[in-house]
Amino acid sequence: MTTVDVLNVEGAKSGSVELPAAVFDVQANIALMHQVVVAQLAAARQGTHKVKTRGEVAGGGKKPYKQKGTGRARQGSIRAPQFAGGGVVHGPVPRDYSQRTPKKMKAAALRGALSDRARNGQVHVVESFVSGDKPSTKAAITALEKATSAKRVLVVLSSTDELNWLSLRNEPRVHLLEAGQLNTYDVLVADDVVFTKEALDEFLGVRGGAQDEESEK
Repeated sequence: MTTVDVLNVEGAKSGSVELPAAVFDVQANIALMHQVVVAQLAAARQGTHKVKTRGEVAGGGKKPYKQKGTGRARQGSIRAPQFAGGGVVHGPVPRDYSQRTPKKMKAAALRGALSDRARNGQVHVVESFVSGDKPSTKAAITALEKATSAKRVLVVLSSTDELNWLSLRNEPRVHLLEAGQLNTYDVLVADDVVFTKEALDEFLGVRGGAQDEESEK
């Protein structure tokens, strides 16, 4: 296991946490991560693009000139594809771009991405970004800068952490995610990944004293 310091809002070490090797120290499969990222980006496409064929373009019902005797190529409509303002041949039509990706593939790709970041010291853990009960963007940014100086930071919060969410949501270099939404693309596109201690426990499936009970066994 890799041990990472847990920082408080002042940037001082308040403890440490172990990152399980099964999640944060596995061999990264680049081809698998690429496939999962491509599938995720494809699923985000709206697929609402549409062009008109020659049968859908207005006009062109009349034959532009007679069939023979003009010396020109025969034409039946001015809305044929070769005319300006005519229909489009084999153009895009509405479609679903989503790809089926098994859950095990997504999980393996995410483990590989997190392991890559952890091995390079790009995974950080903090207690919180704000002290007290009132949101503060200024205080949250100050705490974040003590944890990392990266330009693009992925901050992972627990599903119930409204205080830190409100404090960091307007910071342009920070991308916020709940622990249950963590995905390969967002990990790879960020320079550093910062977990709150509560979010890390939620991501690893730790609830209350479950971890201590398992260690005792």
